[in-house]
Amino acid sequence: MLGEVLTAIVTPFRADGSVDLDRFRELASFLVDNGSDGLVVAGSTGEAPTLSDTEKLDLFAAAVETVGDRATVVAGTGTYDTAHSAHLTAQAHELGVDGFLVVTPYYSKPPQRAIVRHFREVAAATDRPVVVYNIPGRVVVNIEPETIAQLAEIPNVTAVKQANADLEQARFIAQDTRLDLYAGDDNLVFPFLELGGVGGVCVHTHLWGPQTKEMIRRYRAGDVEGARALNEEMAPAYDLLRIQTNPIPIKAALNLLGHDVGGYRLPMVEPTEEELREVRLCLERAGMLAPASA
Repeated sequence: MLGEVLTAIVTPFRADGSVDLDRFRELASFLVDNGSDGLVVAGSTGEAPTLSDTEKLDLFAAAVETVGDRATVVAGTGTYDTAHSAHLTAQAHELGVDGFLVVTPYYSKPPQRAIVRHFREVAAATDRPVVVYNIPGRVVVNIEPETIAQLAEIPNVTAVKQANADLEQARFIAQDTRLDLYAGDDNLVFPFLELGGVGGVCVHTHLWGPQTKEMIRRYRAGDVEGARALNEEMAPAYDLLRIQTNPIPIKAALNLLGHDVGGYRLPMVEPTEEELREVRLCLERAGMLAPASA
């Protein structure tokens, strides 16, 4: 297992739009100090589609160097091109990452049999764990349970990041396959724990890491109601992520709290004034930010 709490870390940018590796290292250390067992680097929240391969590899290397001795580093190496994904996976493997997050090929809308072939090719580029990222809300195609069962036959495919609220499919992954189930939507961590999930690949854990780690600890210790209460207390976190497509709201929240992760690369944009007001209200509700003066 790669950890219970994996944070899909944002990519900080300088004012000129270049990757800020110094800020990235600072944020990586902060996250590992505050509840994250590992980091997913260059995922959706890291604005991966706008990063060059060189930038991704620099980020992977920086993560391994900064926190690799005390947390897992999972490289986001999936693209809509199988050969490119396998090549990037092989390069990241050489840098010493612990595992790989590989998304269903997007835009192309491949049939289920093609999804299996895609993951076989990518997994063959490494002997380290591969996490299947099923997010039909972004890639349109859902990985069906029968396909998940076939993916479980690939030796180093070890987990699924399931960004799909279908609880029956989540139950199938956790109980009818050997694969670890990770929640891919932050509000699903607790429901997935009840089905046998191991944790989540999360965005809100940039700021709610300790609470999420404690929620999982309580659940594992048999304190289900205590875990449920913590889950309910994190309602402002889940509301924050609904304000706009991520990483827009989480980067705005980090900047408001002094982490200075910079802006965005198109097609991501700065939050509107109303969106920023909503972000601030969520942080105020959570007690992380003092209410603005009238």
